[in-house]
Amino acid sequence: MRYPRPLAPGDTIGVTATSSGVEPDFETRLDDAVRMLRRSGYDVVLGDCLRGGSHVSAPAVDRAAELMRMLLDPGIRAVVPPWGGETGIDLLPLLDFDALAAAEPTWFAGYSDTSTLLTPLTLLTGAATLHGANLMELAASRPPEFASWPDIASLGAGAVVRQTSPTRGWKRLDGGEGDLDVSGRMIGGCIETLAHVAGTPFGRTSTLGPAIVYVEACEDGAYSICRSLHGMRLAGFFDTAVAVLVGRTSAPDSPTLTQSEAVLDALGMLGVPIVSEVEVGHVAPQLTLVNGSLGRLVWSDGDRFLEQTLA
Repeated sequence: MRYPRPLAPGDTIGVTATSSGVEPDFETRLDDAVRMLRRSGYDVVLGDCLRGGSHVSAPAVDRAAELMRMLLDPGIRAVVPPWGGETGIDLLPLLDFDALAAAEPTWFAGYSDTSTLLTPLTLLTGAATLHGANLMELAASRPPEFASWPDIASLGAGAVVRQTSPTRGWKRLDGGEGDLDVSGRMIGGCIETLAHVAGTPFGRTSTLGPAIVYVEACEDGAYSICRSLHGMRLAGFFDTAVAVLVGRTSAPDSPTLTQSEAVLDALGMLGVPIVSEVEVGHVAPQLTLVNGSLGRLVWSDGDRFLEQTLA
């Protein structure tokens, strides 16, 4: 894996809407978020593809070009969108992954529709990416047990990040008993978006080897989530999984199927530990996961934590 150099005060963070733009009603919130980064000591560059009332901030070719420019600019040390969106998948065939693989890596952070880009970037270029708060959520409070993505981005290669559930609310869905101590590369993201990437050249997780795969549902009902997870499994997304983490969700159950039952129906036959109610995704607060990092999941009566090593 390749890790960007540590983010430090004085560095520049680029903001571009790779999917949905910021509507006029949210301008104040955007301004507040930018001021927060500047108060933390960072310079902030706002892209041209940032605003708009549509489901996209600009045509795909413009959004792709701006993202490429920011990721390849040695003066920009991290890139984050204001939030996710709907159709960031349209950027994938327009990005030059060979150029990104040859360049010094830049931190790229976000979640939701942004995971449509984060996961392929890690898989195709070997660069670590950050599944964590988009710019608009970055100011939200979080438990001391969680790290924000700027915290992790400020660490160097070889650093170890340990995060635990403040409520010890994680649950074993697979029915397994006894202690767990499993390791693998971290990879995953939003089910509703990655379901359309799995099995394509942009979503071949087997290139990582043994993996701790994490998934989270945004809003789809349990029937849709069940179908999507079945499709991801059939496409090979979980082929090298040594464990699956399932994020907390406010997505609805279906009349005869709960969200948890949907996960088990689709993934129970994998025969690996499945841990649910993990604080990742669309239900705040959220911990930060580093795609490509060496993850270690420990589960025992006395200790439950996720450790990530930037190695």
